[in-house]
Amino acid sequence: MELKVNMSEYLPLRDVVFNTLRQAILRGELKPGERLMEIQLANKLGVSRTPIREAIRKLELEGLVLMIPRKGAEVADISEKSLRDVLEVRKVLEELAVKLTCDKIKSAQIGELRHAAEGFRKTLKSSDITQIAEADVRFHDVIYEATDNQKLIQLLNNLREQMYRYRIEYLKRQEAYPQLLAEHEEIIRRIENKEKEQAAEIVCKHIDNQVEAVMDVIRTKKG
Repeated sequence: MELKVNMSEYLPLRDVVFNTLRQAILRGELKPGERLMEIQLANKLGVSRTPIREAIRKLELEGLVLMIPRKGAEVADISEKSLRDVLEVRKVLEELAVKLTCDKIKSAQIGELRHAAEGFRKTLKSSDITQIAEADVRFHDVIYEATDNQKLIQLLNNLREQMYRYRIEYLKRQEAYPQLLAEHEEIIRRIENKEKEQAAEIVCKHIDNQVEAVMDVIRTKKG
């Protein structure tokens, strides 16, 4: 795995290193159970061990890293509770977003939404999970943008990276793709017809299906 620090960020080095490691964990580049060796990470990122150590401490506070006695730091597993905590919040915000979108969306944005859905469909033919996830993010981003509510968009963007870890796990399940495509199409249809309650209902179902699928992954790993 190749890690790269974005030195163009106008942040102290310790924060840049923290953001780099955090993103690598959330995107699955550093996998659950993987040990975080200070010297190895410092060499990969071209920094001293001090910002690595500080970043690991902050990641532990976020629950993304565990300190194991006599072993050191390792990437935390995805837990059922962390999954539910994040996706319960996401469901409430997405339900609000789709209702606002039904009221405010413009015809050009309907076109963008259809284009994003088609882009997602095309990426499913690839084996690049990151590319597929980015296309899925773009579909939902069009809905967020159509709300014209900057506070709501900001809240959803703050959840984006935390959701990304679970989105990746879900999208590894190719058997879920037909259902995902059907749900995207129904979301578009309900929004276009300005059917707020029905749009909210399918969005909630969309997220519940993701929860159950990732729960199955977690339980399988435990078994």
